Amino acid sequence: MTDPDTSTATLMLRQMLGNGLDAERSLVDRIVEDVALQIIDGRLPPGADVNSVELAKRYSSSRTPVREALLTLQREGLVDIPARKRPRVAPVTLVQAREVYEVRASLHGLVSELIVRRQPPLDVLYEWHGKLAQDAASGDVDGYFWDNVAFRQAEAEVAGNAQLARTLSSLGLRTLQLRHVSLSLPGRLERSVDDHDRLLQAYADRDAELAVAITKSIIMGGLRAIEQSGWVGE
Repeated sequence: MTDPDTSTATLMLRQMLGNGLDAERSLVDRIVEDVALQIIDGRLPPGADVNSVELAKRYSSSRTPVREALLTLQREGLVDIPARKRPRVAPVTLVQAREVYEVRASLHGLVSELIVRRQPPLDVLYEWHGKLAQDAASGDVDGYFWDNVAFRQAEAEVAGNAQLARTLSSLGLRTLQLRHVSLSLPGRLERSVDDHDRLLQAYADRDAELAVAITKSIIMGGLRAIEQSGWVGE
């Protein structure tokens, strides 16, 4: 398993949260990133308590930065803060999962269409795909997941539409939580590598219709895996 403190994981989270890549992280940023990683990778499952007292002890801080961090996580949809109750990891319903994946499929389909239309260099996508193949071969689910997140972000940047890239990023951390669940299921890594290989071939062949179809199939296949897993509630 890749160390999240030194891997793609923290870099991707900082970008999505707008924390910057080079700036010194504040204590609030550190708490947000650390708790978010635990929720995304399943160490803190839906419904689990998020103990603010324990967090304050862990980070040798007062309750104030912990409270600020939890409010940020609440805005991202990862944490619920009920009145007069302990904060908890927000539950996920099947309806929410379906809505997220329908939006993702449409937006990423547009990314694929733009890539074929504009015909940019694909070197960066082949580079990330090589990392995905290595992760799958070693059974590194967390490494594969974060490299897959990076692949999709690279796709959005290669497509050349900044507004589309921002819109995809704004879908938030809840999307990452669902995607991690999907890729953690048996057999998903190998299938995903093969699907991405076919997608890159469609890009190389300048076949927009096929590229869009493969992209949507990859994403909706992730939803079907989640539905069959029973991980989310109705």
